[in-house]
Amino acid sequence: MNAFATLTHAAPTSAEDRAALLAEPGFGKVFTDHMVTIRYTEGKGWHDATLGPRGPIALDPAAAVLHYAQEIFEGLKAYRLPDGGIGSFRPEANARRFNQSAARLAMPAVPEELFVEAVRQIVNADADWTPAADKGSLYLRPFMFADEPFLGVRPAKSYIFCVIASPVGGYFKGGKEAVTLWVSHDYVRAVPGGTGAAKCGGNYAASLLPQAHGIEEGCDQVLFLDAVERRYIEELGGMNIMFVMNDQTIVTPPLDGSILPGITRDSLIKLATEAGYTVTEGRYSFEEWEADTRSGKLKEAFACGTAAVITPIGEVRSKKGNFVIGNGAGGDVARMLKEKLVGIQYGRVEDTHGWVNRLV
Repeated sequence: MNAFATLTHAAPTSAEDRAALLAEPGFGKVFTDHMVTIRYTEGKGWHDATLGPRGPIALDPAAAVLHYAQEIFEGLKAYRLPDGGIGSFRPEANARRFNQSAARLAMPAVPEELFVEAVRQIVNADADWTPAADKGSLYLRPFMFADEPFLGVRPAKSYIFCVIASPVGGYFKGGKEAVTLWVSHDYVRAVPGGTGAAKCGGNYAASLLPQAHGIEEGCDQVLFLDAVERRYIEELGGMNIMFVMNDQTIVTPPLDGSILPGITRDSLIKLATEAGYTVTEGRYSFEEWEADTRSGKLKEAFACGTAAVITPIGEVRSKKGNFVIGNGAGGDVARMLKEKLVGIQYGRVEDTHGWVNRLV
């Protein structure tokens, strides 16, 4: 396809207003000036790649996404590097996962080089929105949806791919040292053969009600069990989970089709292995978790994902009882892995894996 067309922004945010917004950006509340839009039409492929002002998207009321939920998205970050440049962490992996999600929802693949170039375009245009390394990062949200106007159950014939950006600070309010989880015994997130391994909006919509129940119980996040036996731990509403044992082993639920294959998860498995830990991808039940916590076999547990990076789990609550992990404030392994991972992302630690892609 041809190069990106660039539309001039008539009224970009002033430097003064941008600085005020960057002082306390929160998470997902502040957005940059630009967006990338690329269109797909069956028989024509991807076309009309545009970098332009961020703004509303016009949709026909019969657009397929509104009725049949053909929609996927990704989440990755851009980081301010020590020399003032900007890099992103494993964007090619996000592109591959995006296309895996697209295949599951019968949507067209976006060429990996086009995906990464779209990310580069918006980061270059909104480079001044990227916070300093000690203040946060620039969260990038590529997404695609079906916009063909029709009422009929079949894959759509036209789609829109977009990338928007948001400067962010910490994911959890107040920068909590460790979070409290609510284990849902009544609801499941995904089923074998379903869309659990795809990053689509429906998976997250399914988590909202149990997440609300968790908040009512004073918890920060909800954790889901498997859909068949309702025993085995799968993942949080938006993060993977890992368990650190007292014998230098780390356990994490397997990617069996109902769990999102997290890029942070994959990176941590590699870093933990290099640090001398044996990482096992295996089924781990709620009953085992509670018993291992009480016996001392389990030292710590933490959630991981792009948004929150690594978040220690301090307490677990459910209608079957509550228990505290360790001292309730996280552990040394989570801190060590987070320091290593974040150090690579911000260019403070040598990137021996070639994970950082310089964008600016």
